[in-house]
Amino acid sequence: MAGERRGGTIRLRVTLLATVAVAIVLVVTSFLLVARQRAAFVEQLDDALERDAARVAAAFASGGGVADGTLGDDDVGILVVTDDGRELVRSAGYDDIEGDRVASQAFVAPDGTQGVVFAASSLEDVDENVGALIASLAWIVPLAIAALAGIVWIVVGRTLRPVEAIRAQVAAIGMQQLDRRVSEPAGHDEISRLAATMNEMLERLERSSIRQHRFVADASHELRTPLTRMRAELEAGTATPASLLEELEAQQRMIEDLLVLARADAGALDSGRGPVDLDDLVLEEVRARRAIGATIDATAVSAAQVAGNADQLRRVVRNLIDNAVRHATSTVKIGLVERDGQAVLTVSDDGPGIPPERRAELFERFTRLDDARSGGAGRTGLGLAIAHDLVASHGGEIVVEGGPGARFVVTLPIGHR
Repeated sequence: MAGERRGGTIRLRVTLLATVAVAIVLVVTSFLLVARQRAAFVEQLDDALERDAARVAAAFASGGGVADGTLGDDDVGILVVTDDGRELVRSAGYDDIEGDRVASQAFVAPDGTQGVVFAASSLEDVDENVGALIASLAWIVPLAIAALAGIVWIVVGRTLRPVEAIRAQVAAIGMQQLDRRVSEPAGHDEISRLAATMNEMLERLERSSIRQHRFVADASHELRTPLTRMRAELEAGTATPASLLEELEAQQRMIEDLLVLARADAGALDSGRGPVDLDDLVLEEVRARRAIGATIDATAVSAAQVAGNADQLRRVVRNLIDNAVRHATSTVKIGLVERDGQAVLTVSDDGPGIPPERRAELFERFTRLDDARSGGAGRTGLGLAIAHDLVASHGGEIVVEGGPGARFVVTLPIGHR
């Protein structure tokens, strides 16, 4: 119902706006029309008076004069006076005419008499004609506005009908029905583009919902497994402080990984950015792994500075090195170089490798391929997913290439020195 009220409000609002706009235009146009028509009537009256004055003046100038009965109709009064003030002619009813408009014409009679002819008339007929025009507009304009309002109401309603249909279809889609799509009207207008956009949004929501459900299921499984082992050991009496501590540390790592991924999903990984010497981070992690017996070749590491968060980039390096050390047969090789405005980090191992068709799965959460490249005891399957999200948040890219073994390539924009 709320959607219908909003749709009705839009329909009513558009109709009112269009009606008011057209009403203003029609009213202003009517005023201009009345003013222009009145000016035309007055101009016609002035022309008639000038002709009457000229006709009478021509008669006196010819010496013939005019009879009182030929001086015009009841609407026009004629007065003829000489220059010395003598009144030669005054038409019948001249004094009864309100001289709203007056025209004059001078003349010289054959006997040398000079005078002026005045032709006068009232604006009564003009006002009557203008009044009739106003009376006609008084019902024509409201009728036109009402007709326009009805047309706009119908047109807007038909225009919004597909939008309402799309809204109703989307409203009927529940969280368990995200595979449904709205119907897309034919054509390439705004309505069809809206429907296409809604379908794209539903597709993104469906993918997100699938990932979320799988993530929750995997997380529940991964968190339940060590708890089950701990309970079994406690019930059997075989639990030791060392074994419990190991399980708790695995749980802690899992929770920390989940928090990182949650922050990545929320877009909250952009804090604390600055210049980072990536080569220093790489060499520090290499020394730490060598200290526990890992064989790592880092001779190909050269200076490279990027813009980012040092802790997050350290986690990327650590996860990639740990993954390579875990699956290497003998040696891990690490390279770092600046090339074409980017820092390129490579981490290679000489382990069993990854089939090309399975490489994209490596960066999915809780992914384990086969026994040869499994997470192993205490591993969560989140390390590469975290590395992928952290690299993406820095505007970079991470891919895996073939071997022998597996070769991870990370590209990051270089920072400003």
